[in-house]
Amino acid sequence: MNQPVPMRPGYRQPVPGGPARRRSLRLLLGFLLLFVVVLLGLTQAQAVGDWWRLRNYVPPAKVSQLADQTSMSDLGRHLFYLNHPGVESKADFRKACPDYGEKTIVLGCYKSVQNGIHVLAVDDERLSGVEQVTAAHEMLHAAYDRLKPGEKTKLDQALQAYASSGLVDERIKKTLEGYRTTEPGQEYNEMHSIFGTEIASLPPELEAHYRQYFTDRKKVTTYAAQYQDAFTSRKDEVARYDAMLADQSKQIKANLARLDDQEKQINSEESRMVSLRSQGRYAEYNANVNSFNALVDNYNGLIATTKQLIESYNQLVEQRNAIAAETTELQQAIDSSVVPAGQ
Repeated sequence: MNQPVPMRPGYRQPVPGGPARRRSLRLLLGFLLLFVVVLLGLTQAQAVGDWWRLRNYVPPAKVSQLADQTSMSDLGRHLFYLNHPGVESKADFRKACPDYGEKTIVLGCYKSVQNGIHVLAVDDERLSGVEQVTAAHEMLHAAYDRLKPGEKTKLDQALQAYASSGLVDERIKKTLEGYRTTEPGQEYNEMHSIFGTEIASLPPELEAHYRQYFTDRKKVTTYAAQYQDAFTSRKDEVARYDAMLADQSKQIKANLARLDDQEKQINSEESRMVSLRSQGRYAEYNANVNSFNALVDNYNGLIATTKQLIESYNQLVEQRNAIAAETTELQQAIDSSVVPAGQ
């Protein structure tokens, strides 16, 4: 018969699963910790990447000024600074954004993904507001880049709804039409930046969206209206001068035609009077002197009036061309393809 073997004092029986169980538990906890770290890394990769990119970044005074002037929110400012924005001369701008070199009017560029914002420096005081609007425009490109697919789809629907039924600005309509040709597939991206910076009043859904990026979006749209007025006011002024010139040109042509008719009438009457005098018919001749002199007076008066009209026309041409020249100067000031000598 088997008897249990007595244990010696000081020995203990092993607990089933004791040390092995603790090792398994530690391994399980290690795997769980590793999983959490990996999960956090995946979900927070963007935040970590942002921190890394901004860790030593100090925005230049001009850049922080643009953020202030356009009332960028904390999120808007974060996206703006994340792209290390630069306000650059035409030569430097074209180096930074070579893909835009053949385009006529390019004021800024955003390099996806969060890889840089470049703003063309515009020093002409008549175009105050261009840099501010461009900075905000490019920041919104960076914001659009960050949207999740579902957010982007919902936003695109709101943008399209406004473009289809609420947009009345013909200039912006024409601009968007140009993007459909030059940048197919980027229409909603461009709508997002243009509507947010250039249209003062938008539907509530869009206004709520843009409040993520601006604390007072009207500051941006006021800048946009300000610099657009530099062009539209001059365009309107040129059109006004053109209308005046068209009227005066029509009047000058009518006067010249009348002068031609009057000259023919005077020549004919003078020939008749010379004939009367040569025939000794002095009474008839004398009777026509006053009427003939009246014809001459009317002719001379119309000549004087026409000369004044021509002088006025020429002055208007000079004034009109001066305004047109200003418009050309303004266009060249924001034309990144026109690089001044020395840059």
